[in-house]
Amino acid sequence: MMYSRAVHVLLLGLLLGGLSLLPPMVAAQSAEDGEALTPEASVLDDPLVRYQAKRGLDLLYNMRFDRAATLFDLVDQRYPEHPIGPFLKALNTWWEILLDLSDTSHDEAFFDAMQEVIDRSDRLLAEDPQHFDAQFFKGAAMGFRGRHRSNRGNWYRAAMDGRRAMGYVLNVADSDPTNDDFVFGRGIYDYYADVIPERYTYVRPVMVFFPSGDRERGLELLKRTAEDGHYIQTEATYFLLQIYYLFEQDYGKSIEYVTQLLDQHPGNAFFHAYKGRVHARWGRWTQTRNTFTEVLERYQNGQAGYNDAVAEQALFFIGRSHLAQGEPETALQRLQQLDALAARRDEDAYFQVVGRLYQGMAYDALEERSLAERRYREVLAMDEQGNAHDLAQRYLNRPYRQ
Repeated sequence: MMYSRAVHVLLLGLLLGGLSLLPPMVAAQSAEDGEALTPEASVLDDPLVRYQAKRGLDLLYNMRFDRAATLFDLVDQRYPEHPIGPFLKALNTWWEILLDLSDTSHDEAFFDAMQEVIDRSDRLLAEDPQHFDAQFFKGAAMGFRGRHRSNRGNWYRAAMDGRRAMGYVLNVADSDPTNDDFVFGRGIYDYYADVIPERYTYVRPVMVFFPSGDRERGLELLKRTAEDGHYIQTEATYFLLQIYYLFEQDYGKSIEYVTQLLDQHPGNAFFHAYKGRVHARWGRWTQTRNTFTEVLERYQNGQAGYNDAVAEQALFFIGRSHLAQGEPETALQRLQQLDALAARRDEDAYFQVVGRLYQGMAYDALEERSLAERRYREVLAMDEQGNAHDLAQRYLNRPYRQ
């Protein structure tokens, strides 16, 4: 178990998170507009594919899923045997999953789409083992599949996907180091191969099987793609955001990158909520509340992408901000709203559990000890989320104090 967990941490950190990208375009002779490519050329050279994929991705990032799907369908119809079609269409499903990871209703469709990408890639590789498109899309599909398997706790199969994907992805990265999009994969590898063994010491023995990394070089390559890349600037910027938020703990840089993402994709609920979380981690509670108030207003107005899960997150952080600023009564009101919204779910979702915990903390701050104890016991009877059980037990033993 420890070995498979270590492989999971290494491969998922190095690779799988970084494969949510639109394929970079090969610098080769392009086909004429409206003219289908010959079998020897790459689909990625087709100007219509370039336009439809880029425009579709822009729509996707702004949560306009139906319009993005229309453009991705056109690509699939143009190349019905190529892996690009199901890959692009699966991005819609992926973002629906990302907006609410507790919802498993899209899992089967997503895994089926990734398998179709792999099957189509294998047919191309059977004809030409060096087929660039097939290598890229097969690696990307395995990466996506492994990433989501890790979300569902299937560590072993996630690690196996990552191990198989790595060769394909690094081949693409090394195929043209002058291409600002291609260096993205190498940048991810360099950064995580250097940083993860420092944070997770039990991974170090596994590193003997992998090339060494370089933290600074990795950051430079990712910044290069974020600044000069054409098709995957958003992904590179998002990865820099994650790195500075989770690993570097530089919240000034995190705000810089999440602001860039929102400037480029103002309708993206995921990035919008991420900005609020950065402020919260930084302890900037007024900015946290302001950001999540905007999120909640968009949810109430029915804006695409601002779903119940995003609203639960907003209500939690608004409540938490009031508690942090010495306003437990107002905090309690927001946390009770969260409880009512989360009660629609069949399972104990993350923000429902931690929201109940913070209700107990708010009651403690109001010196309503019996109500606080009731909430802490309710948390202990719910599914474990994060360290909610440990905190509930701590505050049962000793009341929360601001």
